[in-house]
Amino acid sequence: MSELAERPSTAGQRLGAPESFGVSTLEPGLRPPAQPPGRQVSIRVQMLDDTQEVFQISQRAPGKVLFDLVCVHLNLTEGDYFGLEYTDHRKMTVWLDLLKPALKQIRRPKNTILRFVVKFFPPDHTQLMEELTRYLFALQIKRDLACGRLICNDTSAALMVSHIIQSEIGDFDETQSWQHLLHNKYLPDQDAIRDKIIDCHRQHNGQTPAESDYQLLEIARRLEMYGVRLYPAKDREGTKLSLTVAHTGVLVFQGYTKINAFNWSKIRKLSFKRKRFLIKLRADPTQNSHHDTLEFAMASRDCCKVFWKICVEYHAFFRLFEEPKPKPKPILFTRGSSFRFSGRTQKQIIDHMKDSELKKVPFERKHSKVLSSSSMSPRSSSFRSQVPRESATSVPLSDQPDSARLEARANGTEERPAIAPPTNGFPPDSTLNSDTSRQNHNGAGQHLLNPESLEAKDSPHESPRVVANGSGPGDGETGVAGMEDVGPISDGQPLSPLTSPLLIEAGYVRNDDEEEARRKKFPTDKAYFIAKELLTTERTYLKDLQVITEFFQKAAGKDEAFPDAVKNLISSHYEPVYRFHRAFLKETEQRLAQWEGRSNAHIKGDYQRIGDVLLKNVQGLRQLTVHLQKHSECLVELERACRSSRKVEALCRDLEQQRVCYLPLYIFFLRPLHRLLHYKLILERLCKHYPPTHEDFRDSRAALAEISETALQLQGIMMKMENFQKLLELKKDLTGIENLVLPGRVGLFYLFFFIILWRDVTFLADVFVSDLQEFIRLGCLSKLSGKGLQQRMFFLFSDCLMYTSRGMTPSNQFKIHGQLPLYGMTIRESEEEWGVPHSFTLFGQRQSIVVAASCAAEMERWVEDIRMAIDLAEQGSGPNADLLSTSPPESKPLEDVGAEPESEEELCGSRSSLERQSQRGNTTVHVCWHRNTSVSMVDFSIAVENQLSGNLLRKFKNSNGWQKLWVVFTNFSLFFYKSHQDEYPLASLPLLGYAVTVPAESENIHKDYVFKLHFKSHVYYFRSESEYTFERWMEVIRSATCSASRPLLSSRKDLY
Repeated sequence: MSELAERPSTAGQRLGAPESFGVSTLEPGLRPPAQPPGRQVSIRVQMLDDTQEVFQISQRAPGKVLFDLVCVHLNLTEGDYFGLEYTDHRKMTVWLDLLKPALKQIRRPKNTILRFVVKFFPPDHTQLMEELTRYLFALQIKRDLACGRLICNDTSAALMVSHIIQSEIGDFDETQSWQHLLHNKYLPDQDAIRDKIIDCHRQHNGQTPAESDYQLLEIARRLEMYGVRLYPAKDREGTKLSLTVAHTGVLVFQGYTKINAFNWSKIRKLSFKRKRFLIKLRADPTQNSHHDTLEFAMASRDCCKVFWKICVEYHAFFRLFEEPKPKPKPILFTRGSSFRFSGRTQKQIIDHMKDSELKKVPFERKHSKVLSSSSMSPRSSSFRSQVPRESATSVPLSDQPDSARLEARANGTEERPAIAPPTNGFPPDSTLNSDTSRQNHNGAGQHLLNPESLEAKDSPHESPRVVANGSGPGDGETGVAGMEDVGPISDGQPLSPLTSPLLIEAGYVRNDDEEEARRKKFPTDKAYFIAKELLTTERTYLKDLQVITEFFQKAAGKDEAFPDAVKNLISSHYEPVYRFHRAFLKETEQRLAQWEGRSNAHIKGDYQRIGDVLLKNVQGLRQLTVHLQKHSECLVELERACRSSRKVEALCRDLEQQRVCYLPLYIFFLRPLHRLLHYKLILERLCKHYPPTHEDFRDSRAALAEISETALQLQGIMMKMENFQKLLELKKDLTGIENLVLPGRVGLFYLFFFIILWRDVTFLADVFVSDLQEFIRLGCLSKLSGKGLQQRMFFLFSDCLMYTSRGMTPSNQFKIHGQLPLYGMTIRESEEEWGVPHSFTLFGQRQSIVVAASCAAEMERWVEDIRMAIDLAEQGSGPNADLLSTSPPESKPLEDVGAEPESEEELCGSRSSLERQSQRGNTTVHVCWHRNTSVSMVDFSIAVENQLSGNLLRKFKNSNGWQKLWVVFTNFSLFFYKSHQDEYPLASLPLLGYAVTVPAESENIHKDYVFKLHFKSHVYYFRSESEYTFERWMEVIRSATCSASRPLLSSRKDLY
């Protein structure tokens, strides 16, 4: 190791620029705190000088371990005056509890930045023994002034700012002082008192930075708002007040004026009950008064609890002689809170500092370029020359305050433009290992480094560091960089439907140069990429057919209870389709290989076309029409067998839980009909691209005419199967309903659209069967009740509106709460009436409810669909007395009535299969519940045509490398495979609620054809191989994220 590793780092080296030195009483090189065993997690902490550091703590480490790491990192002895605060998931600022595990408090450590700030403000700054402590307090005062928290008059504000400037740039120089004030903001209304600040600065000549800090704290401690954090509250009369806590007790403010104070000696007890904060005062013996209780109403119970905790800590810190002992654990049950103050009290800190031998160690002031009057040893001067330049974590000089630029020019250390900046997170002088180093583009200063980079002394770009267990480079230890919190997916664990796709980090393949070279060899014609889309989607389609022809048939063959008639029916009508498409895929692969020049066959003539292959196979598809027409019968007979036998139902359910069945089972039965639409859309794009004179145009146009005729012929069957499949899927997600699915019938909803859009009355004889519930829309709405707004899942059918809540069943099914018949229903927007945004009232014949949507667009979709469904219901045969009948959970389902009694073994097998159904969480219903959105049957129909497969390069937000994956988009989700040959996906990402955009320039994604998926804090980047594939991925993903916003009628017209 170099001299850099042999010398301990000081607090100043971590606080900023090395031009000014002060004094600390703590010797450097202290041992980091011991940590419990476990995986290391990276935590970002923002210091008072606005730099950020990354600390590695154990997954089970309490908050005290992280706090001690920060104090050791700063060489800070009087650290108990400080604390770590953060913004939790409720958007509330809370303090890190030192006794509880840190990761149980910080829900999302990767996206949370903790702030190291002053927690306890002593009444007298002379009680602070270390110059470093007073410097950190001065930084806190500077921050409070800038954000407007420390309110004072103009004279005090100008005087405090003048002391800050004196500590940063030294003695008064008119030009320099004016420039410094122009480029630095110390007060919200600084310009109004700039002259006062300059006049005050003139009077501080000869004052050292340490003296300036002392004077700054002397002025600040006399202010009424010194160390005050206001918590909004109301008194019993409803007057708006603010509560705060100080070393003296609890204070009451009205605006920024203190109107009352309750000394600790007068307070008997502090407590809270729900939203009420209670102060119980001691009785005054002079007035013979009884105990008095003051009550304040706060925004929520959480606000009360946060304020109560800080009051308990302030009281213990300033009033107790030593840290309170933990309460003994109760034998039976607890009463009250177990929260207590953790750390040394102020008296313990002062006693420790008095008894300790003060050893002065230099530290640096970030913004100051003035040397302190403290004596500097020769060793101290050597520290300056060895402080590593953290160019990767520092702000460029052009973006820094004026003082930093003047300082850099004066010392000859200003960055030269000769060194190229890092590109896409990689420094030009590659001392970083691209496989292990990570860069966070969002947080300044969070980097993980390769240990080898510590030895690269002469590198023009020094590597940023991670403080691993408190051991930075200065401690003589080099810890391995922490990997991103990504682990392998075990076979036994179900994939969460709402989490990001988690793949093993070791699977990263960073082959950008190879990919670029390979890409340049391939054709660039748009027709080639259209043909390649045909190939990639055909591969996925054939895998989907294998679920039926291979896995389903294999499972059915092993079960003697499965009816042979149903098994033979499915086999006879799906096997020919599978064999045909297997040959079609082989022929397509050969043509693409010839097109790319990878084939060994010596073929003469022009093979850079695909229309002739499509025409030949589309004509072959016409011979399979008789099989495609029987697919609806296969689906109906399979459902009938499931209703007749619990063993068959359990077999299908078990197959659906296998990883190869990545979608609901019945969707695979619809794939052959859906594939016809895909061929039609591919041929439409091909004909649109080709000019009429192109040699492939005639074949492509003929193939388009053939497939359009076949698709139109089978369109009615597809519509019936889509609705039937959706009802079957909803049946599994709902509990307490009996007659949701009546197979073999299509209802008025689709019939209405077909007649309106196609004007084809002949279709009436084929599909008209009345009185079947048609699914229209499902999604989340808030129902207004006596308890307030409650989240409910609504299901809109052609004859009724049903609302449910998620039950506690093993499969998280939704329990029905009520149904409203649509016949005679009226709807009225009622936002002004109830004061609830985006609300509307549904007036039924027997019941009326008020519901609210999450946004205006969501409300518009629901209102439009409900009004249309009401019109359809009234155009029907009148009110339907037979609504969807419900039954209590204990009652026997209707389909089991009349079935033969089954053995106890069969019943046990069915129950165990139901328990395994808990993996059923990736359905659209559950995603809509968690994402608070909705989808309609129109959206499902549009999603059918927008299916896509292919290779993409994926990149996480906090990583540098790109991983090549086979990605399948279907059913509003992305499914990730290592290659197209894999039988099942590694992970999935539901896209409902996500937004797809192009990365901004600030995100440093310097690659072509990259799109970005983001939902809240989840961000993923995907890179395609060409402009055509980029546009196609953007188009199909937008259909999943934005399709619900399309007008209903135009969507159906576009679909057919």
